[in-house]
Amino acid sequence: MLSRIHSQRKLQLLLGLVTGIAFGFLLQKAGVTRYDVIIGQLLLVDFTVVKVMLSAVITGMLGVHFLRSLGLARLHPKTGSVGSSVIGGLIFGVGFAVLGYCPGTLAGAIGNGFLDALVGGLPGILIGSGLFAALYPRLDRAILNKGDFGDITLPGLLKVNPWVVVIPTAALLTGLLLWMESAGL
Repeated sequence: MLSRIHSQRKLQLLLGLVTGIAFGFLLQKAGVTRYDVIIGQLLLVDFTVVKVMLSAVITGMLGVHFLRSLGLARLHPKTGSVGSSVIGGLIFGVGFAVLGYCPGTLAGAIGNGFLDALVGGLPGILIGSGLFAALYPRLDRAILNKGDFGDITLPGLLKVNPWVVVIPTAALLTGLLLWMESAGL
């Protein structure tokens, strides 16, 4: 079934659209498309965003590794570097600090009809992406590849079966979520 999906571009686009709509709906239902919730997270008074992200990490990590163990999916980790992480973090951080949205919550906020996201966020993300694309050739040579650490994963680094890392990590993150709920965070 997955090889059929992989070979059909239109089906991939349709699945992407449906998945994106579902993702946006869930972000909206969780309340993380609202500016006050995001700012509350940045001020460490509302932990809704962290709870949603941790829930997604646990679900995604278990789901991807389950599909991989069944032979239905393969992982293709991208290479990374200190330079690309610093530049990406700075671009993301500046945009997030100026407007209070990340790309996913920005799309959800636009879908909700929030004017600040449409008027400030959408042009900002387009201008920022355009500037990065224009500067990419110079950044790639000068900064982005500095401190290359390859496509290493934690199980690869430890030379263990991925489940040896996945299960304890999922348990730890679930415990953290339960603690946050019991503490009223």
